[in-house]
Amino acid sequence: MNPPEILKPKPIAEAGIRHVFVRDFVLPAHIGGHGHEKGKQQRVRVNLDLAVLEGAAAPGDTLGDVVCYEEIVDGVRAVVDEGHVNLVETLAERIAAVCLSDPRVRMARVRVEKLDVFADVGAVGVEIERRSVFH
Repeated sequence: MNPPEILKPKPIAEAGIRHVFVRDFVLPAHIGGHGHEKGKQQRVRVNLDLAVLEGAAAPGDTLGDVVCYEEIVDGVRAVVDEGHVNLVETLAERIAAVCLSDPRVRMARVRVEKLDVFADVGAVGVEIERRSVFH
């Protein structure tokens, strides 16, 4: 039995989502709540997945038409360069805020991993998902 035509979903360009991502961005950070972590850097890996609302028309072929991953990477560097944070959760929240500062970004999934905590563990960390308040 086929559903009536009115109940069939129809694609709406304005509701389209494009995912902009940054994978395996490794950089030195001043992070950690333990005394032995203070005053020295350790490697963190950042992964981002940003859900970007598409407009009614396809974007043009210029950087101004899209969420630029170079600007996102520069924003992550700036957050990390602000100074020591105790928790990966704090760093993830700050990175999410930078990503969501562009009103086209509707959701940011941010994973922050500390890579050098345990010799027998590849990484420890947190992943958060935050949504935009812009509508």
